[in-house]
Amino acid sequence: MESFVRSSALLLGGIISAPLLAGPLSDADRAAIVGDVDRGTPALSKTALQIWAYGEVGFQEQKSSALLQQELKAAGFRVEAGVAGMPTAFVASFRTGEGPVIGLLAEFDALPGLSQTADAARKAQPGMAAGHGCGHNLFGAASVAAAIATKKWMIEHGIKGELRVYGSPAEEGGSGKVFLVRAGLTRDVSAMLHWHPGDSNSASQGHMLANVSGKFRFHGVAAHAAAAPERGRSALDGVEAMDMMVNMMREHVPQEARIHYVITDGGKAPNVVPDTAEVYYYVRHPEQRVAGEIIERVKKAAEGAALGTGTTVAFDQTGGTFDTLPNDTLGKVMHSNLTHVTLPAYTAEEQAFIDQIRATFPNVPRARAASIPPYASGMIVPASSDVGDVSYTTPTVGMSAATWAPGTAAHSWQAVAASGTSIGVKGAVVAAKALALTAAELFQSPDTLAAAKAELEQRRGADFVYKSLLGDKPPALGYRKASGGQ
Repeated sequence: MESFVRSSALLLGGIISAPLLAGPLSDADRAAIVGDVDRGTPALSKTALQIWAYGEVGFQEQKSSALLQQELKAAGFRVEAGVAGMPTAFVASFRTGEGPVIGLLAEFDALPGLSQTADAARKAQPGMAAGHGCGHNLFGAASVAAAIATKKWMIEHGIKGELRVYGSPAEEGGSGKVFLVRAGLTRDVSAMLHWHPGDSNSASQGHMLANVSGKFRFHGVAAHAAAAPERGRSALDGVEAMDMMVNMMREHVPQEARIHYVITDGGKAPNVVPDTAEVYYYVRHPEQRVAGEIIERVKKAAEGAALGTGTTVAFDQTGGTFDTLPNDTLGKVMHSNLTHVTLPAYTAEEQAFIDQIRATFPNVPRARAASIPPYASGMIVPASSDVGDVSYTTPTVGMSAATWAPGTAAHSWQAVAASGTSIGVKGAVVAAKALALTAAELFQSPDTLAAAKAELEQRRGADFVYKSLLGDKPPALGYRKASGGQ
């Protein structure tokens, strides 16, 4: 997920009332589950920090995925790897009989260009080009820890049903979960649970933005830039002309829209007219329809740029995700269980690390990580996630846990640094406990699951038919590779 940051959320409709129908767990059950997560914390920490050290980007997370699969197999889960056309995706399941199917999402991809050591000052990690600026090393490890604790509770209490962990690669732009949904792998899930690292603890539910992304590849004619410029047709000119037109377009799109790009190939030498160039675009909006309309306008700008520069252009869509659909029935259950989790205290060394990080962005409240705000719903969260497609097809609930210093923005070196420390791990333990408690509660709450499904159907509309924004396009397995890679 790109970011589950709620601190910048814009309230859209206040609190939406929804019944809290689940039968709460007994104190003994809570204590047993929390205790199992605590006992598994060393393994969680080792896994999270190892994945942090791998720093593998989307669809290239071979070691990270294998490590999570290995842990689940050792815990007695049946694992199917390489699902939905994605070599690093997997589904791990533990089934005891007929009953609810509860799913847990697990992410593990890093972000390019964010190499960073686990220090409170900007310092690139030698030999690494990527970093876990969204904390997905913590995400996957905590979801697996939650699944292991929930499985033990199911066995001890004779709970019937199926528990699944969905290994979800390439959340950062590759839309991995879209392919899981499209392949029907989530179709029978009664409730899907997920979480995300952040700078605060919350189980409030909001709308994230729909996102369409892809690469515009321009082709021109190479020539000597000084001796024979008239023979050249610069592909880079095409990229720059397109970017200029899109930047003018920003004034004329809905204010909720977000458009960003990065030039991923601009040529290799100034004295060579580049015959290839590439620019990578994201377009976002709270509504899928509007995001689709804006990307069509961006495509027209690309065509005009190619015409004006004597080049050609092709668009390769690499991602496309729905906005997220909140489910307050499940959200209130998650919130209740989060409030039963004791939040961690920081050591003097950890607090010093946090204070050093905070000094890079002052005037941020200090106590946010030590509290849980009241439950709310209806806010717009200005980020995107492929959880959106899951949420439109399966009752889905998420939460955030404080894994970073207060005020830390996702996709920053500060987030990478904290995600590789005990501070990040402590937040992941909070998430693992809340996820396990919620999963256990839902296994024995058929009325809540029925209400959550009814809420999903009401929110998405009676005529809803799922159709991926990617159509039948296969996963863009090479989208993190050099220009032109597929």
